[in-house]
Amino acid sequence: MKARKQQSRLRSSGAPRDHHKYKHKLQLYAVPPIEEVSLEEFELFAVDRLKVLKCIETAKIRWPKRGFDFDRQMGTVLKENMSLAAQNADERFDERKKDHLSHFILRLAYCKSEDLRRWFLTQECELFRFRFNQESSEGVTSFLRLNGMKYQPMEQDAKRVLVPQLRACGYNLSEVDVLRTDYFQVDFVEALDLVKSRRVYVSKGYAYVPRHDILSIIVAAFRLKLSKALTATSKALPNLEEDSRLLPMLANLSKQYLGTDYGTERKTGSVNAGDIPQLAEESFPMCQRHANDTLVENHHLKHGARMQYGLFLKGIGLKLEDALLFWRSEFTKSMGADKFEKNYAYNIRHNYGKEGKRTDYTPYSCMKIIMSSAPAAGDAHGCPFRHSDQDTLRVRMHAHKLAPKAITEISQLVAGSHYQLACVKYFEATHNVDNAEFVLNHPNQYYEKSREIRTGEKTAEAGTLPAMMGTSTTTTTGGGAAASPAASSAPDSPPKSTVSDVTGLSDAELAAMMMDEGTDDMPAAN
Repeated sequence: MKARKQQSRLRSSGAPRDHHKYKHKLQLYAVPPIEEVSLEEFELFAVDRLKVLKCIETAKIRWPKRGFDFDRQMGTVLKENMSLAAQNADERFDERKKDHLSHFILRLAYCKSEDLRRWFLTQECELFRFRFNQESSEGVTSFLRLNGMKYQPMEQDAKRVLVPQLRACGYNLSEVDVLRTDYFQVDFVEALDLVKSRRVYVSKGYAYVPRHDILSIIVAAFRLKLSKALTATSKALPNLEEDSRLLPMLANLSKQYLGTDYGTERKTGSVNAGDIPQLAEESFPMCQRHANDTLVENHHLKHGARMQYGLFLKGIGLKLEDALLFWRSEFTKSMGADKFEKNYAYNIRHNYGKEGKRTDYTPYSCMKIIMSSAPAAGDAHGCPFRHSDQDTLRVRMHAHKLAPKAITEISQLVAGSHYQLACVKYFEATHNVDNAEFVLNHPNQYYEKSREIRTGEKTAEAGTLPAMMGTSTTTTTGGGAAASPAASSAPDSPPKSTVSDVTGLSDAELAAMMMDEGTDDMPAAN
């Protein structure tokens, strides 16, 4: 449904379709687009592709050996956001055009720094690899021919002559396996890594490369060309400084929160104050459950935890009247009602946009919580996976009745700084599911997924993403600058496992993003 709506928007632009332009679903993105596209499409295409790349990053960490679960996750996110499966000629053109445009839009957004280039390069190579592996033998042959790569599959008769040697290089494959596999005869200098690891048969200056290994040669060529193009694009980016529409949008893309806006306009079920104890045990993520436990134990939360937890409760459907009742019932166990009304009721009304600037604040995302200041003694805000020591975290997970195996797996993810993946694993362990099949970006998303499992009712679809622009006019994408050759290239090594793994951003860029999401400008009472 989502893909059809996007195709409808493309058709409404009135631009004629050149069905000879995109001859294959796989692209090397060698030629930048030179055509008109609305700012609305500019943003939508970029965000859809960015969702795919973020999913790739998470899936690689979660399933490092790839396999069935990895393929299933990739298939799902591509079908939802960047499908290339249309049979109709017009729809097929629209899909390939979107793929082409979205790549170059993100190339502009991710060329600005070495860290961003490295992240984009790594995810794009993995996307290309996955799509290539989905191609049929005829599709691979067509792609190689169209892109001037003179790698042709060997004829069956030629393969039969070399069956003993090919079986030996394939770790004693059966003759049937050899004959079923496409082998390519290439100059051995193009496959030096494969020759070095003794994975291919070499004879008379040629290496005989099976299909799954020819991909490594093609991906290496793709990586090299894209790396050079990203460097060239970064040098050409200052030419866009005169366009006041594109620069803010491109700057925000690399920092964009891609999840749901959990504001009051989002249609969620209603939650009463009396429901919270049971919901906390059944469906709260660990960060919010910890805040609730601390509140019940101490009958008080400090400002940071009140903001984080209060906005979360607002996001799951707790109305202002019930929020006041909930907080009053706990706080007045340790203080008088007058003190609560004087020092704390204003802050609660402020969260709901009824005081101060009357801003309708939204709940904190995972990244905002992860990047917040570490909680001091007595604080209950922050991300337990990020801000707790391993011993404290293990004790807490044991108290939540997690199995020892799950505790070990979560601890390993935390040690690798994969905090959101650790929370997904916590979700799986507390809900007895093998594969949660979602990328976690928000505590309220965790809650909604939990309620879907607990109640069997699917939550209403999310509203719009936070907008990056306010108008929808027409602009031109591409231009020759993005494809200009350059001698230097971005580093090809994979990024280290840090908090920035989740976004591909430096710590400084993440900190800037945090300043833009939410605000704590109300008076803070301890």
